[in-house]
Amino acid sequence: QVQLVESGGGLVQAGGSLRLSCAASGIRFSINVMGWYRQAPGKQRELVASITSGGRINYADSVKGRFTISRDNAKNTVYLQMNSLKPEDTGVYYCNALYSSLGYWGQGTQVTVSS
Repeated sequence: QVQLVESGGGLVQAGGSLRLSCAASGIRFSINVMGWYRQAPGKQRELVASITSGGRINYADSVKGRFTISRDNAKNTVYLQMNSLKPEDTGVYYCNALYSSLGYWGQGTQVTVSS
């Protein structure tokens, strides 16, 4: 059974930094794509960043130059380094993994950026 567990959320002032981690368990072979999504109150869930097993990366325009996604394939872990945070980055951040043609979600971690 595949499980994703996120950590690293919290409250930070605008301009600050946070690092999110997501560890996958129940994995027997390489995860195709790992990524981070976020959902702000009253808004739809949106893609923040994703990274393939080969290292191809995609960012939402709103976070380019501020956020960095990385992964450790040996540990089945994906990270999101978030710098220069803005109040509009506030939301619940969800880890996602595309594995064996199925998508899996973590439980989410709250990120709150105060102005």
